[in-house]
Amino acid sequence: MTSVSAEATEAGRTPVVVPPGERGATRITDRVVTKIAAQAAREAVGRLPKGAARPYAHVVVRPQAAQGTTVEAARVRVHVELEYPTDIGSRCAAVRRHVVERVGALVGMEVPEVAVHVERLHPAPGQGAAQGRTR
Repeated sequence: MTSVSAEATEAGRTPVVVPPGERGATRITDRVVTKIAAQAAREAVGRLPKGAARPYAHVVVRPQAAQGTTVEAARVRVHVELEYPTDIGSRCAAVRRHVVERVGALVGMEVPEVAVHVERLHPAPGQGAAQGRTR
């Protein structure tokens, strides 16, 4: 079964056959992109500190004009908890890169913005009470 372009038929032109693989539309909801972004953040953070909440994400998907076409872009906000001491900047950059990479690969969406919110820092094992306080 083939599909014929409606515009070609109405205009009296030779109909253009659209292959089955190119018909229809795909809509990926914000909820699906949110799950993918949260999983990517978990992968980037790695092992969680004891008592830390799992990383979670909020995603807003909006149409964005690009070279005469409309594509969907996802703006992502990820919340994480990290061990302390750690290089917070590099850990957040790793989360950003991984979220952009995974959402792009799995959903095919552009991710122009990933805001990483560090909710809490947890002392690494062996830190804290064993070292005491310094005045």
